[in-house]
Amino acid sequence: MNMIIHDLTKEEFYKLHHTDYSKEKVIGKTKPIQNCKGCFLCWCKTPGRCVLKDEYQKMGENIAASDEVTIISRLTYGGYSPFIKNILDRSISYILPFFTTRKGEVHHKARYKQRFKLHVIFYGNHISEEEKEIATKLVKRNALNFNCISQEATFIANKSEIARCLK
Repeated sequence: MNMIIHDLTKEEFYKLHHTDYSKEKVIGKTKPIQNCKGCFLCWCKTPGRCVLKDEYQKMGENIAASDEVTIISRLTYGGYSPFIKNILDRSISYILPFFTTRKGEVHHKARYKQRFKLHVIFYGNHISEEEKEIATKLVKRNALNFNCISQEATFIANKSEIARCLK
């Protein structure tokens, strides 16, 4: 299954992409999201699941069930929009609190055997080369820590271009 995580309004997303819910899971800002508390109970008390009870508490499990994760985010100072950053924070249960060495660096061990491809589509007007460079590095670092199969960062100026970027 593929998963799309986006920060668009529901109307914007469905105008740009008609999804087959048997093949894609869509995570958008449809309900209020609580901020990650950094309590790490998703690692200790409820392994793989956030203890905050809202629509987003199963992000680790959702990622584990995905072959490809596509993130659509407004580029914000070389990073993700606040909603997407919060979703990624709430996804920490996808990995374990233990460490391993990957590519000569220390990273979290994988909780699940399932690995996924990561594709991030950043949108925004007047995206600078510096912002692109920072965001590309961020996506690579996230992919390495999540033990992804591959990663790709795409930059577009207009939201209307999102449809052509979705595979």
